[in-house]
Amino acid sequence: MTFAQKLKELRTRAGMSQEKLSEKLGVSRQAITKWETDKGAPEMDNLMALSDLFGVSVDELLGREIRQSAEGFLYESVTEYDVMDPKRYDVKLGGARRLSVRGYEGEKLRVRLLSDTIATLAADCKVRIDDSRGRLDVDLVRMNGLTEAAAREGLTIVMDLPSKYIHHVELAANVNELTVGELACEELEFDGKVQSLVVDGFVGELEINSNQDMKVDVRALTGSLALNQVAAVSRLTVPPAFPFAARKRGVGNTLYFEKDGQRMEDFSDPEAETVIELNGMRSELFVCRN
Repeated sequence: MTFAQKLKELRTRAGMSQEKLSEKLGVSRQAITKWETDKGAPEMDNLMALSDLFGVSVDELLGREIRQSAEGFLYESVTEYDVMDPKRYDVKLGGARRLSVRGYEGEKLRVRLLSDTIATLAADCKVRIDDSRGRLDVDLVRMNGLTEAAAREGLTIVMDLPSKYIHHVELAANVNELTVGELACEELEFDGKVQSLVVDGFVGELEINSNQDMKVDVRALTGSLALNQVAAVSRLTVPPAFPFAARKRGVGNTLYFEKDGQRMEDFSDPEAETVIELNGMRSELFVCRN
């Protein structure tokens, strides 16, 4: 794709007229027309301005080969914020295909947005952070007409939390896949929709409020996992030697146990420190050990 074709595609996708783009860049509309008809080319300062405006690299604007991000995606936008002391995190992300929440030995909150399909990622998705005493609000705002459907289809979010500054996490999102790993905190509470959940190295209380049927893969957990569901049927897999206590609360909930695809008697350990709990109403949870 030539520069002229790429510029027209980005402008059209952003719902921007040639006149509006010219106003943002401080150039004439005729200049935009020349660029889009391959009868002229912008100077480097205008190339940089276009790059910032549409959230793409200059190489991509010029039709050069796109370098993939470290995660293997074509497009990436990163937001970082210095955290100075333990916080209660209130995170609202909206729709995405995949979400990974993990701890790391650093001092920044880091939110990475990744996609193969949303070319104007940096312009279409903004991470807003509000820091008040003891609390950090993180909101992902969609812009330029990016739809919930497009985000659920093509957006991956990787959120890294500074391990020494995590107190409590409230997380709201609508995702196909959620991974929680390498993370220790008093409590992480998820509200929204999720189809597939992977727990891989979580320490603390993990509470999932989702009424969708779920596939849950518990690989490493110390503490508790509570599934709060209404009229859902979910399957949860644990490792062969994983000790856990199984509990159910609420109204009309049922726990089943399976091993190698066969129905079994309850193989949980009521004395185990780690607890898996089904809450809510009229839901079924199949606990499987392979």
